[in-house]
Amino acid sequence: MDALDVARWQFGVTTVYHFLFVPLTIGLSVLVAILQTLWHRTGDEKYLKLTKFYGKLFLINFAMGVVTGIVQEFQFGMNWSDYSRFVGDVFGSFLAIEALVAFFLESTFIGLWIFGWDRLPKRLHLASIWAAAIGTNLSAYFILAANSFMQNPVGYRVNPESGRAELTDFVAVLTNKVALITFPHTIAGAFLVAGSLLVAVALWHLIRNRDSADTPAYRFAAKFGSWVTLVAAAAVVITGDIQGKIMTQVQPMKMAAAEGLYATESPASFSVLTVGSLDGTRELFALKIPYLLSYLGTGDPNGTVQGINDLQAQYTAQYGAGSYTPIIPVTYWSFRFMIAFGLAAAAIALLVLWTHRKGRTPGSRWLLRAGLVMPLLPLVANSFGWIFTEMGRQPWIVFGEMLTRDGVSRSVSLAEVLTSFTAFTLIYATLAVIEFKLLVRYARAGVPDLTPAPEPDDTDDAERPLAFAY
Repeated sequence: MDALDVARWQFGVTTVYHFLFVPLTIGLSVLVAILQTLWHRTGDEKYLKLTKFYGKLFLINFAMGVVTGIVQEFQFGMNWSDYSRFVGDVFGSFLAIEALVAFFLESTFIGLWIFGWDRLPKRLHLASIWAAAIGTNLSAYFILAANSFMQNPVGYRVNPESGRAELTDFVAVLTNKVALITFPHTIAGAFLVAGSLLVAVALWHLIRNRDSADTPAYRFAAKFGSWVTLVAAAAVVITGDIQGKIMTQVQPMKMAAAEGLYATESPASFSVLTVGSLDGTRELFALKIPYLLSYLGTGDPNGTVQGINDLQAQYTAQYGAGSYTPIIPVTYWSFRFMIAFGLAAAAIALLVLWTHRKGRTPGSRWLLRAGLVMPLLPLVANSFGWIFTEMGRQPWIVFGEMLTRDGVSRSVSLAEVLTSFTAFTLIYATLAVIEFKLLVRYARAGVPDLTPAPEPDDTDDAERPLAFAY
């Protein structure tokens, strides 16, 4: 083990941990805004209760996302200074815009929304949560544009004198075809998480408190969250299909690694299950669907999909000696876990809608258990999606331009990286416990009681008539 290995582990753990909060923040910001809009337009008290209820969960999650996101960005300077030096003019520009424009827009209007209840005009207060939601999604786009540059570098040139990548076309990076499809795919995944949370919390209250006065609010939340989950799942499938075709164009090795495809095929079959050799160089057993991989990768059932071995030979000739193959079991299984867990959440959402048909209220304990697990499924799917995205790019940190091993800080020792990795992991474990307890505590409390408190009696005691007890 060396500093590079630990730095990679630290960045991976930090990224996956941070992304546990990001999709919920992105999705809930919009759903809370929609709930408040429904209250503003209808005056129905149940929408106001749901707005304040889920808004509180959104704020808890937002605070945790900010903390973990800051630490993640610090790592570029701590552990990956050579990478930052090489690509800072490009990558740094979009991180700066994300922080100065999107993040501050988001934070400012969240503050107005928190403290603006009964202080701001209703329309202005509603506009503040929509502005915060827009800022959240803008923030995601700038981050994804920066990440997409790592996957498919565009709009830059390498200065031969400084040896650094310099931004030449800002619009080209913003409109990178990888970014244009990764953004809707990521946002759809975020709504999958947020919709699942709405369902889980509403189900818990519906099944445990069937005679509650707030049952209509929870019924709406459960059905609304289920529809959001199903629509998001469909969007994930559609955008994922487009993303797969673009990935085949710009990163054919990632597509081959996702399928465990060692030899170029035309037409290519989709691998439902493949068992490879321990060294990951050949296929031992496979269960396949004919023509499907060709369609997913090229849009043509008879299209050609390049294999791992042929691409390795091509890259060796193009970039020099070395291994250009990612860890096949990681890419292969993370791709399938991403799909499986996402579809499982959609299946539960469909079941919830079925149990609500014809005005029924669900009461099954099995459904309650499934509902409580439901938010975890898309979270795990999102995590495996990012593991696949980043591990499938290996050994490149910037595809075709810089290897991961060349981006690590040369001045940081193994002991220093190991110390920071251990410290951050312990801190994150503590924060995870705090986050979970806060979410559970406020979720179990239920929607707030909006009954106005009685007016205080300001009558001076001296003015009260004397009362005698007999």
